[in-house]
Amino acid sequence: MRLADDIWYLIPSLGAFERFGIGQQITSAADSIAANISEGFGRYHYKENRRFCYYARGSLAETKTWLVKLRDRGIIEASLSLKLLSQCDSIGKMLNGYIASIGRSTNQTSA
Repeated sequence: MRLADDIWYLIPSLGAFERFGIGQQITSAADSIAANISEGFGRYHYKENRRFCYYARGSLAETKTWLVKLRDRGIIEASLSLKLLSQCDSIGKMLNGYIASIGRSTNQTSA
């Protein structure tokens, strides 16, 4: 959730046009990562859990896209973009590992 918070605190520093355009999009995408993981876990069924983790992975990809656009358009510094994209990569690795573990646990119980 640190990524979403870092993005949340970044948005007020943007210009009005960027805040209400890209700002709303990237905030929504970043917030959706943790929200989808939580919702899937709360469903108490492995297929639902996995499905919502896939949604979270999609939101993560969207967040990365907006970060690249912010950087490429000169709205944020490359160093800040690199820091936030690095957080995205770490989250992606953890999320992929979690998704894989959901599959392993279902394969073990059905054997």
